[in-house]
Amino acid sequence: MFVATEGGSSGARIDKGKVLSFPRDSRQSGCSSPAVLPSPFLKWVGGKGRVLAQLIPLLPTGAGRMRHVEPFVGGGALFFHRCPGRALLSDVNEALVSTYRAIQTEVESVIDALSEISLGHCKEAYYGIRTDYNSSRHAFSSMQAARFIYLNKTCFNGLHRVNKKGEFNVPAGRYKNPKIVDAARLRAASLVLQGVGIEQASFEGLLETAKPGDFVYFDPPYEPVSRTASFTSYASDGFSREDQIRLRDVFVALDRRGCKLMLSNSDVPFIQELYDGFSIDKIAAPRAVNCKGRGRGRVLEVVVRNYT
Repeated sequence: MFVATEGGSSGARIDKGKVLSFPRDSRQSGCSSPAVLPSPFLKWVGGKGRVLAQLIPLLPTGAGRMRHVEPFVGGGALFFHRCPGRALLSDVNEALVSTYRAIQTEVESVIDALSEISLGHCKEAYYGIRTDYNSSRHAFSSMQAARFIYLNKTCFNGLHRVNKKGEFNVPAGRYKNPKIVDAARLRAASLVLQGVGIEQASFEGLLETAKPGDFVYFDPPYEPVSRTASFTSYASDGFSREDQIRLRDVFVALDRRGCKLMLSNSDVPFIQELYDGFSIDKIAAPRAVNCKGRGRGRVLEVVVRNYT
C-alpha cells in the first residue's frame, strides 16, 4: 500500500509575566495561533516533519488515549505535533537527552545562554563553540544545552555526527542569517514537555518500561540503501545490521506484550524481510542531506505496524 494522504488536558506556564497555554492535541482542537503551537526546536536528519500528513492516518485507533513512547526521539516531530497527555521520550544520545531536559526544566536559562553565544556568529565563532562543547560534553547545564542548539542551527545541514571519541565533528554550515534563537518555539516546547518522562536509554530499555496499551513509535537510524549511503555516525559506535535485528526482536517482544507499534525505516529488502508478517506501508519522503543537489529528491520509506 502506498500512502500519500494530505492534510485532553491543557497546560500553562508563566514566563516573564506572561501565561502561555494551549490545548493538548491543539491542531485537532482548532487552535491556530503559531505562537503557541509546539514544534521541533532542533533540526534533525530524518526528522518526520515533512511526512506527518502521511504518518498521522497510520496511527492506531484510540491513539489519543494511549501513552506516547518514542525511544529514538530525535527532533520529536510526531510528539510535538500530537502533544500527547502522557509520554515517555528516550534516546541513546546523551547530549540530546540533556538538551531536552534543559528545555523542560530551565528554558529561560537556555534562551539567555543561547542569546549570549549567538552574538557575533561567524565561522570562527562556530569552531570555538564546538571546541567548548566537546570539552564539556559530559556536563549537564543550560549553557551546554545552548551550545548544542547553536551547533545544531549552524552546522552543515543540521547533521549530528560524532567521531569514535564521541566528539561532535560536523563542519560549519553556509547560512547567511540562521535563526539561532527562537524563544517562542523553545518556550512552547518547554510547555508541552512538562510532565513528560525523558530518559537516556537504548531502545532495549523498553523491555523494562513499555506497558500493554502504549503506543510506541520507532524512528531508528535507517538501514543504508547502499554501501555508500551511510553518511553519519549518530552515536560513537554507530547503528549496525545487528542493531536492526535486535530492534526487530524488541518490536516482536512488545507486540506480544500488547503495545501498539509503528516503525519507520528504509524501503530495502533487508528491512522488509526483518518485519515479514507485520503490516508494511510505503510513504514518499524528501531526501535532503546530500552534498550534490541532484542527489536530493523523494525516496520511499516503509512504515511497519503491528495493527491495521
